[in-house]
Amino acid sequence: MDGGQLHRLGKRLIELSSQVTGEAGDLSLTPGEAAVLEDVIKHPASSISEIHQRTGFVQSHVSASVSRLKARGLVEAETDPGDGRRTRVRVTDGVLQAVTRRAARSVDQVIGRAIGDTARARRTTELLEELAGILL
Repeated sequence: MDGGQLHRLGKRLIELSSQVTGEAGDLSLTPGEAAVLEDVIKHPASSISEIHQRTGFVQSHVSASVSRLKARGLVEAETDPGDGRRTRVRVTDGVLQAVTRRAARSVDQVIGRAIGDTARARRTTELLEELAGILL
């Protein structure tokens, strides 16, 4: 496998995971909003500056993304009691519940549709589980 194949495989796996975890009527997020939301899920109660450092986005972009996510009810932003100049961001309980519920969905049907052959789909799922065990 070369770098190009690995890249294409990664993109295809992202497409498949989106099919498993997506729902009709989902909110549409910009790639920047999605990255900020993912960072806040991984790092609760982060400051705008911390999110900026981890994502690599300029601080004004992070602030604007947090503002839009807050307006949609996806995150809460509170002033840090220890430093009134700092804002702490966390996802709402509803977002955490939705992420947990979606992450628990089985990939079997999506993999089965993508491959079309039951035995090969089952083997593919086994290989993905093995790969996840090694890399994650």
